[in-house]
Amino acid sequence: MANVYGYIRVSSRDQNEDRQIIAIKEVGVTDRNIYLDKQSGKDFERPQYKKLLRKVKKDDLLYIKSIDRLGRNYEEILQQWRVITKDKGVDIVVLDMPLLDTRRGKDLMGTFLSDIVLQVLSFVAENERTNIRQRQAEGIAAAKAKGVKFGRPPLPLPKNFYEVHKAWRGKKITLKEAANACNMPIGTFYGKARKFENVDKTK
Repeated sequence: MANVYGYIRVSSRDQNEDRQIIAIKEVGVTDRNIYLDKQSGKDFERPQYKKLLRKVKKDDLLYIKSIDRLGRNYEEILQQWRVITKDKGVDIVVLDMPLLDTRRGKDLMGTFLSDIVLQVLSFVAENERTNIRQRQAEGIAAAKAKGVKFGRPPLPLPKNFYEVHKAWRGKKITLKEAANACNMPIGTFYGKARKFENVDKTK
């Protein structure tokens, strides 16, 4: 008897899986047949996806929410589609794109049309990700040009910093002793000292 599965992939950085889970469950996939991977874009090692591929067999059915859940780029999406449909003999339904339902159009024309739609959508998915990254980079560059600071704000200097700095510059203590007195790594103390001195010179 054929089984029905669902596969969900989200980036641990900025995505929530709830939307995909709801959509997969609405078509009748049970919790034990839903496989979920979470990882960033640069780390695409997918243990649950590999487990799913070992589990599915010919004539099973796999639901995914959107085509880009299968891979991170055009070539990988097409490769994984072929692995599932051709090598494993499993049907795929892409919920966001009803045309991508391998249960329909099993004849030559249907397969041909499905392949064309798949290639177009795979390209669009990859192109959209590229555009998003470019817009993010442009937004960050524009914000920096306006003086917007990114990252954590610097910690305030310890209360004894100025006294310790004066003693260090007066050669009364070593750099290591000065850093220890301020509970800082040597490099951090030295960097703070140089920054303080440069600001002081401009006054």
